[in-house]
Amino acid sequence: MAHLDIESTKAQARKLLDSRIESVTNLVKTKQRVTEMQDSLKEAERENSRAYVKALKDGWSEDELKKLGLENTAAGKRRTRRTANSETAAES
Repeated sequence: MAHLDIESTKAQARKLLDSRIESVTNLVKTKQRVTEMQDSLKEAERENSRAYVKALKDGWSEDELKKLGLENTAAGKRRTRRTANSETAAES
């Protein structure tokens, strides 16, 4: 039977664990980045919605803004959700 060196075995085990720790560390970092970007997107969508409302208050019509490529995408998302919920309720 081969003689096992405890220090050598511990070093090999640490090397294996370090690799696993590195991959989970990278996973945590990317997850944090996704969360930060989602938060940034939500804030940008809120700002966009406020700017759209301001443009309407300043006299722009929805048709004019649409022709300029500035549709209110948040309203479209809301309508889609309401329609889906209404259809579900109607089927019940």
